[in-house]
Amino acid sequence: MTQTVQFKPIKTLAHVQMEGETHEAPLRLSLFRRIFSYSGPYRAAMTWLIVSVVLRGLQGPAMVWALSAVVNGPITRGSMNGLWLGVAGYTALMLFTEFTFYHRQHLSLILGEGVVHDLRDDIFRRLQAQTMSYFHRTKIGRIISRVASDAEAVRMGIQNAVFVTAVNFVQMVGAAAIMAWTDRTLFLVVVVMAPLYVGTYHLFKARLSHAHRAVQESFSRVTANIAESIVGIRVTQGFVRQDLNAEMFGNLIADHADYNVAVARASGAFAPILEMLNQVVTSVIFIVGGYLAIHSGHGNVGTLITFYFLTSTMLQPLASIGNQYTVALTAMAGAERVFRMLDTPPDFVDAPDAQDPPPITGRVEFRGLGFEYRPGTPVLIDVNFTAEPGQTVALVGHTGSGKSTIINLLSKFYPPTRGALLIDGHDILKLRGRSLRKQMGIVLQNNFLFTGTVMENLRVGNAEATDEQVIDAARQLDVLDLINDLPEGFQTVVGERGAGLSLGQRQLICFTRALVANPHIMILDEATSAVDTVTEVRVQKALSILLKGRTSFVVAHRLSTIRHADVVLVLDHGRIVERGTHDQLLATGGVYANLYQQFANAGGSR
Repeated sequence: MTQTVQFKPIKTLAHVQMEGETHEAPLRLSLFRRIFSYSGPYRAAMTWLIVSVVLRGLQGPAMVWALSAVVNGPITRGSMNGLWLGVAGYTALMLFTEFTFYHRQHLSLILGEGVVHDLRDDIFRRLQAQTMSYFHRTKIGRIISRVASDAEAVRMGIQNAVFVTAVNFVQMVGAAAIMAWTDRTLFLVVVVMAPLYVGTYHLFKARLSHAHRAVQESFSRVTANIAESIVGIRVTQGFVRQDLNAEMFGNLIADHADYNVAVARASGAFAPILEMLNQVVTSVIFIVGGYLAIHSGHGNVGTLITFYFLTSTMLQPLASIGNQYTVALTAMAGAERVFRMLDTPPDFVDAPDAQDPPPITGRVEFRGLGFEYRPGTPVLIDVNFTAEPGQTVALVGHTGSGKSTIINLLSKFYPPTRGALLIDGHDILKLRGRSLRKQMGIVLQNNFLFTGTVMENLRVGNAEATDEQVIDAARQLDVLDLINDLPEGFQTVVGERGAGLSLGQRQLICFTRALVANPHIMILDEATSAVDTVTEVRVQKALSILLKGRTSFVVAHRLSTIRHADVVLVLDHGRIVERGTHDQLLATGGVYANLYQQFANAGGSR
């Protein structure tokens, strides 16, 4: 009994479009031109590849013609000498054909890899230039899919679809030319049958295009789900969602399997139909040619043999072109998505007249500043305050009050919607973001570390720092013993996101990294919220050293990081509702005093 494999019902293409992907015509000359614009650095390989494509295409008809010439000549005449000469010539042509075949494949590999290397490099550079808002609204799985599967599809399109199709086309033209020269009447029969192929091509074009688009989109959803599941694995296991997540992923891969089956069905029907048409045309050639040879004396058996071989040589490439068409569709779908990413401009860029800031002293001024992530939804409203050089400013407030937004604006991750933000009297919009951030140090709550050694991570903010400078920074923060106690000391390899280190170790390494960068403005966004009480004593000591003499902005829930701030700004729904020192705000008995009481009751004052 045959078992039928059933997948989840296929979703319509409208479902794909709901995910934000447009669906233009798949085969567009503009896309081909743009893809091959990347071939400029490989012009020599491209030139020789074109030569080899033309040679390879002509060699097929030439071999068939040589073979038929041997049959019609020496074999028909019974000449053994002519037969040996013909076989020798055919063998030489065959060897030359294989030589050309090897070099065509080799050159297409070089060109394809070169183009995709540069394409992926452009994708990565574009991603590095994007603003934070882009990454907030774009799933990481979709980004990975562009760099991996979509770029790979482009490579396959270049190496296979384009040049294999070109070889087949040249082969068809060469065979048609020989056929027309050999017998125009029989060639006219082939021309009359050609619309069958054209009609079949158009019949399957829309169906294959639709199916391949759906495959690409479903794979993007699978990739996005995998990436999200890995990033959130602790939450998944913590809330025992493994079975539910597995079911959701199963639905996604069932969709993907169904789309692949749809492609296989369409492709599986396309090639056999073309093959059948090939046999039909061959049969008609024999019927017409045989009738003419028998009843009218037009042509002969040798002509029929020549047309038999050449008809196959001319029509057989159509099946290959049909297969390559599916590869081309995948490549075009990938190219559209890749170029859509490359064409997505950053939400904002530095002004044309922006300049690198001089060494900053750290005076920061917010003047009537307002900000909206989404138009019509203000996050900050009329924020005014000044931080003098060397001061520590603590930002306090309930979740969503605007604390992290102030940090994002100060780091120029977003531009103000209204008002002005000045650093040493310079409007931040007139300063280049990269140069500005080089004079800033940022320590975040998640204590992000890159895969690599501890020493490499400590140099993230200052790649030119010597080993002695890094070690001295660790010594200043009194964390040298902590790093030396690691299995390989400074050369200890940490896993992705700092795996293998405790939260406290990662925190102190991030502090050291900031000190190595020697910033003029220091930003700490919930940087001490995740450490335990014992570790906090050490963290607070390191923190006091790190902030000394620097203008610092501290977003924190622990009062231990707020008490010693020069000024505390209390935010509520995007407005500064109170400001002053810790003691001053407690004395007023306002919002801060209430927050303090909540922190104290929750143990936050320890």
